[in-house]
Amino acid sequence: MRGEKKRNFSQAFNHRVPVDPEKTWKILEDAIDEIYNQNVSILSYEVLHRNAYNMVLHNFGDKLYSGVVSSITSHLKEIADSMEIVEGPIFLEKLIYKWTEHNKAVQLIQDIMMYMERTYVKYTHKPSMHELGLNLWRENVIYSEKIQTRLRDKFLGLVHCERGGDVINRGLMRSLTKMLMDLCPSVYQENFEKPFLDESADFYRAESQQCIEHFNCGEYLKKAEKRLNEEIERVSNYLDVKTEAKIVSLVEKEMIESHIERLVHMENSGLVSMIMDDDKLEDLSRMYTLFGKLPNGHTIIRDVMTSHIRETGKDLVMDQERLKDPVNFVQDLLNKTDRVDKIISLAFNNDKAFQNAINSSFRYFINLNPRLPEFISLFVDEKIRNGLKTDKEVDIETVFDKVMILFRYLEEKDIFEKYYKQHLARRLLLGKMFSEDAERSFIVKLKMECGHQFTSKLEGMLTDIKTSQHTMQRFNAAMSGAQLTDCPSLSVQILTTGCWPTQSSPSCSLPLEILKVCDKFKNFYLGTHMGRKLTWQTHMGTAVLSATFGNVQKELIVSTYQMSILYLFNYVNRVSFKQIECATKIPSSDLKRCLQSLACVMGKNVLRKDPMSKDIGDDDSFYFNDKFTSKMYRVKIGTAVSEKESEQEMQETRLRLEGDRRHEIESAIVRVMKSRRVLDYNSIVTEVTNLLQSRFLPNPTVIKKRIESLIEREYLERDKTDMRFYRYLA
Repeated sequence: MRGEKKRNFSQAFNHRVPVDPEKTWKILEDAIDEIYNQNVSILSYEVLHRNAYNMVLHNFGDKLYSGVVSSITSHLKEIADSMEIVEGPIFLEKLIYKWTEHNKAVQLIQDIMMYMERTYVKYTHKPSMHELGLNLWRENVIYSEKIQTRLRDKFLGLVHCERGGDVINRGLMRSLTKMLMDLCPSVYQENFEKPFLDESADFYRAESQQCIEHFNCGEYLKKAEKRLNEEIERVSNYLDVKTEAKIVSLVEKEMIESHIERLVHMENSGLVSMIMDDDKLEDLSRMYTLFGKLPNGHTIIRDVMTSHIRETGKDLVMDQERLKDPVNFVQDLLNKTDRVDKIISLAFNNDKAFQNAINSSFRYFINLNPRLPEFISLFVDEKIRNGLKTDKEVDIETVFDKVMILFRYLEEKDIFEKYYKQHLARRLLLGKMFSEDAERSFIVKLKMECGHQFTSKLEGMLTDIKTSQHTMQRFNAAMSGAQLTDCPSLSVQILTTGCWPTQSSPSCSLPLEILKVCDKFKNFYLGTHMGRKLTWQTHMGTAVLSATFGNVQKELIVSTYQMSILYLFNYVNRVSFKQIECATKIPSSDLKRCLQSLACVMGKNVLRKDPMSKDIGDDDSFYFNDKFTSKMYRVKIGTAVSEKESEQEMQETRLRLEGDRRHEIESAIVRVMKSRRVLDYNSIVTEVTNLLQSRFLPNPTVIKKRIESLIEREYLERDKTDMRFYRYLA
């Protein structure tokens, strides 16, 4: 039945029926009135379709279209007039209601005028019914003097109330925005977005000025972050999505960019205060995030932070009081790196630019103090000798990893190597090693950082100790088999020349009992290792002596030098300094230190001197203190020597190092020139620096002097055609 009716209806439309345009339009006009009066139930859509169709078919499309425009315009003007008397908060609700009804009316009119849409509107390029409805609403309602200003003010007023903490009808605001956007994006932009942004700029300019006067930096940043989030939420709830970037940029400009310098340098709460306070990581993270939205925000933070680190770091490494305790001094540096690393990871999102800036700052101030390589080595020495007794929760590997961070900052790594060899030698020879695994672990880390050449001698030292242990096992077995139990026990460390930081020192005269067993070991060792040479380093040894004071037996732990001195008192009661020096052949300076520790240290004075004084004179005489007492059975008597080098010793170390560096620089120059054959001066400096930077940074002036020295020895020559270049001589 429905299909049949449709065919009949179509056939009726295809017949050309005479039309009275005035009468026909009157019917359609009345229908539009009923639609706007919401009396659509009385309309016969079939009749209305036919009338609209006939008018277009009989070339009255222009009259029909203009009539629709006139009729809709009339109704919209009535709506605009009716809105003028609406007061209070219901104005916007009433406007949206009228807008909704207008859209429904336009949709019904569009259905009635379907044939006109398909033919007349299409060929005359006039606006469609939908577009016409939007245009007429915009011109007669939105742009009405009675509505336009009130709409804008009411809209902005609600936004202002929401910013003040009031709850508003966001659904209504969303409908208003949609209406403006449906009319045309430019309507939304001109009638709301532009005044919204202007009003927002005034609001945030005033609020930021008020907040900056009363809030500290952290509180202000929280307020700015809150306002930014509110604006983003506001856009997502009822504004156009394109407004977000504009309002966010505006808030950032007024609340952050306008006060960025004041915030960073705010007294007692700015960036520096946050860096120094462990509880301000959240504020630092907020500053990093908010400032990162500005073109130079992160640069400002980096500059202030690095300047602070350089200043405080410089004060730290140049503080003479702190330098008196190298271990605690290095621990302070490690604490500083821990603090900064924590800030970078937790507050600055592991930003590489920040990390590079921090590394540069640490490298700057750490290399201001030439004693840092020695102090870092002393720190490692203390940790390996004593372990982590004070903090069992911290793993030794973690400590080593932190030390390696400081090590990477050192420009003179070869100085560290020199001190580390000395400290390692002392630990190995005196048995003060907390853990062999710890020793090897740290050397592995050095090797990974600087290469095999840097650690080859350190590894050789560990190998020597292992080899010495095996050698002593065989020697003791041989002595046991020979039933030489009356000989003093002997423990020998066999050190490879070149690996150990030993300096040539004349051997002292050992007691006959000791010489006998030393000779036996020498014969044993050389009997199994042909072609080798043994040189006794008596200044590096230790001894355990059995001594009787009155009727009390004690064991004395002394150096080899001290042992040789004490042995003399087995045969004489009193002996002068000169006699001791002649009998033992100990160098005068070392002898005075040994006698000072044996005779002048309370609780360790197994000898007495005449006259009594702290200093040792050439005319002093010494005698055995048979009244010596101690609560300890084993009494350790050290030698008066400082852990740190004295200024004179440091200068001597520096001079020796400069000599070593000259050879390394020359070797690097030869390697570079041998591979490149011809090279200009600047290129030589660059390549030599690259070769040596894992150990130290060579001074270009020193490189130039080494080049001149190589020219004199005919390793190099200046190019005869271009004096800027140097040529390698095979």
